[in-house]
Amino acid sequence: MRLLLVEDDRRIAADVEKALSATGYVVETVRNGEEAWFRGDTEDYGAIVLDLGLPGMDGLAVLKRWRANGRSMPVLILTARGSWAERVDGIDAGADDYLPKPFRMEELLARLRSIVRRSAGHASPRIVAGDVELDERQMKVTLRGVPVALSPLEYRLIAFLLHHRGRVVSQQELDENVYGHGEDHESNALEVLVGRVRKKLGADLIETRRGFGYLVPETPP
Repeated sequence: MRLLLVEDDRRIAADVEKALSATGYVVETVRNGEEAWFRGDTEDYGAIVLDLGLPGMDGLAVLKRWRANGRSMPVLILTARGSWAERVDGIDAGADDYLPKPFRMEELLARLRSIVRRSAGHASPRIVAGDVELDERQMKVTLRGVPVALSPLEYRLIAFLLHHRGRVVSQQELDENVYGHGEDHESNALEVLVGRVRKKLGADLIETRRGFGYLVPETPP
């Protein structure tokens, strides 16, 4: 899943980006409010981790502009501002959750998984599609209860499709959330990757909709 990290502290940004990448996210990092607003307003992200104390434009102002423009991606606020009134301001501005600094990385990841699940309409960290089950907390995929060994790219692909099961995901959207925006790879790499996942999890799990994209049905055959 493609994620935007907005954090001006380079050390914190590096630590968070490393943890997010290790958990299967495709992370893009920016360090000022103006660029954050532009990216969030013109690009599609599965979620955004947003610091409030940013140069150029305050994170709260960035969030308000996104919501005013109809941008509905889930947003997790990170901030050193600890008062309850500032937390209320963040939630009222459209934040999905609020995590004060300092924080434990495990809590950030758990809160992020939660807001992503809620935005996709899932209540549980386990997503089931027929004989296939995804456990986000353990980053594990099982087929009829047996763990399946997946590469990081294979995991990103099936996790994204399962999060959006019942919806046709375009090749461009899937490509950006598996490989990252602008990352170099062969033109047929996504098709080859889908083929590998089908071999491991079942040929009927992922449907191809020619000219439109890929789909994991709500009730796989």
